[in-house]
Formats: sequence, structure tokens, C-alpha cells
Amino acid sequence: MRDASPAARGGAAYVEEPVAYDGILLAGFGGPEGQDDVIPFLRNVTRGRGIPDERLEEVAHHYRHFGGVSPINAQNRALKAALEGELARRGLDLPVFWGNRNWAPYLDDAVRQAASEERTTLLALATSAYSSFSSCRQYREDFARVLTDTGLSGSVTIDKVRQFFDHPGFVQPFVDGVRDAVAGFLADGIAPTAIRVLFSTHSIPTADAERSGPREGDERHRDLGEGGAYAAQHLAVAEVVMAAVAASVPGAEEVPWELVYQSRSGPPSQPWLEPDVCDVIAELPAHGVSAVAIVPLGFVSDHMEVLWDLDTEAMDAAADAGLRAVRTPTPGIDPAFVSGLVDLIEERLRGVAAADRPHETALGPWFDVCRPGCCENVRAGFKPAAAGLAP
Repeated sequence: MRDASPAARGGAAYVEEPVAYDGILLAGFGGPEGQDDVIPFLRNVTRGRGIPDERLEEVAHHYRHFGGVSPINAQNRALKAALEGELARRGLDLPVFWGNRNWAPYLDDAVRQAASEERTTLLALATSAYSSFSSCRQYREDFARVLTDTGLSGSVTIDKVRQFFDHPGFVQPFVDGVRDAVAGFLADGIAPTAIRVLFSTHSIPTADAERSGPREGDERHRDLGEGGAYAAQHLAVAEVVMAAVAASVPGAEEVPWELVYQSRSGPPSQPWLEPDVCDVIAELPAHGVSAVAIVPLGFVSDHMEVLWDLDTEAMDAAADAGLRAVRTPTPGIDPAFVSGLVDLIEERLRGVAAADRPHETALGPWFDVCRPGCCENVRAGFKPAAAGLAP
């Protein structure tokens, strides 16, 4: 296993011995910070796919609507500061180096900075909670590429915290948001069966979804059904959220919910996960629904896919359907979320046994070291990746 700490190099699914990490690598997606950045940023996002600029402009208008500025970089700056504050509060001398996949500050610069400060045993924290190529393996491929491109392979190691989709710190902000939305609808006299909770996440190609998660392991992690680990993880978390809301809000146990998808970008000929959030919203009145809570379950902060696809398009669809609609918050820098992320860091610093790790679903705790063949990109195949076993 390449460029991993000695504790992780053996390839066991869970690293249950302490590791003396000396820096945290906060890995983000990145976003434009001005109108002139938009097309270059989108070229980075779609590199290698041969998409002409005129097609990129079809997506660019989402960013141009907000002055060409994605909120994601500001959100990651806030998250970085919050993590640094929580680490300091716990007495952990771990600087946070922030780098992005698609826009400045780039991951290459973050790793170079860490090395220049003699911080060479890094633990990566990606701003994505679930298992799929784009939300996990692509970051791991980025880590491997950066170490090669910077010439730091062999002198810097990068491990990665486990996927945190069912960690209590990630789940609790969604519980709070859904509870408040459902309680508000019920308090206004809306019947439970006239309310619908839609848990929304980024759609991905069906073929990639089916290959999300490991190709080996125990029964929890194999044969997870249509949508692979990606869909199974979202469904499991949604069930936990609704159970917690039902336990605290009388009548909430009767409120129906479903998992929906958004932000599809592939050609019509390519199957992607469905149903689309706006299509579902348009059909709700026919089923006697008058109020909808839209829950951005797949996202850690209010970036462009939330602001445009949910706050703009989905809320417009709800207005067109005559529905009362609420979009619940993302975790952002909610104290429970920030504390939970630092718990995940401490988990690896202390070598906490898998049996003692908090998790809210039967699928967790997820792996520290990704398994062979995990989250294959069907279009591009396997590339070298850190923090996991080949391929």
C-alpha cells in the first residue's frame, strides 16, 4: 500500500493502533471566486472528458447567477477555522492544511506547505461523507497524484479518516433540521400524511453507484442492492433521522419520506440514479401532500448544488406545485459536526478499536483503509490511490 503510515501499510480494514499524525489535510472540491474563474474552474472539474466551453456555459450560469462566486471556499475556510479551534480546545497540536481538487488553494500547494513545515504524517479529511468514486476514491487518487507530482512520495504519508456518513456528529444536524421542519408543519395543523420528507443527494451514474463500496468483506458491505454502498448509506442514514424525529415529535412516525436525487449532469443516454427531486415534488399534490421538507442529506455545506438545485430549482418546483416547502440545514460548522470530525481524528490518533467506534447505522463503522476495487470509476478505470489497497 503506497504512501501510507506504517500503521496503515499492512492493509487491515481498521487501524487499531495509535498513529502520531502531525497535520490534518482538509480536502475540498473547490469553486470559483469570480466571473473570470468560472469556465477555467469547470474545465478543471471536467478535465479529460473533452467537454467544449459552450456546454460548460450551460452549467456556468448557476455560478454567474451568484456573481461567479461559489460559497464553497468560504465555507471551507470557516470549517478550517472551526476545526483548528476544536483541536486547540482539546490540546491537539495539529495544524490544518486546506487544499482543493479543482481550484485554489490546490491540494498540491497544501501538501507542499505541510512538508515545508516538517509535517509529514498527514491524516486527510475529505468534505464528503459517503462512498462513491467522486466522494471518496477520486480524493484518494488525488492524494497519490499530488505526492508523485510534488516529489514527496516516500517522505510524506497520507492516511484518510473513514467515511463519516453515519457518525453521530454528521447525523445530528439533519435530525435537528428535520425535527424542526416536521414539528412546524404539524403545529400549523398539517396532517402527518400530508407532509413529505425528501432526502436529497447528488445523482451519480448508475454504473458507478453499483460499484461504490468494497468488492469484498462481510455481509454488511456486499450485495447492497441497486445503487451500491452509495444509495444504501443514504437510505440507512435517512432511516435513522426519521426514527429519531419520530421519537421526539408526536405524529412524526406517520410522515412518509423517500430518497431523491439532484444535480444530474450526464447525457440522457447514460443511466443515473433517480428519481429527480423536482420530478418528485411536481407529483406530490396528486398524492395529497401539501408540505415538503427538502433535506440536503448528501452535502456537508450550502455550496452551489444546494443553493441552485435545491434553494432555487426545487423550491421553485414546490411553489409551482402549490406546496409549502422548507429546506433544512446542512451540517456546515454546526458544533456537533465539528466536534464529530475531531472525534474521527482522535479515533486514529488513539487507535480506537472498530468495536468502540460510534456509528448510527448497521453499515458502520466504515473502513479506515479502502478495500481492493472499492468505488471504481467505470469510465476511467483504476488509477493509483492513497489510503487504500490496490487496485
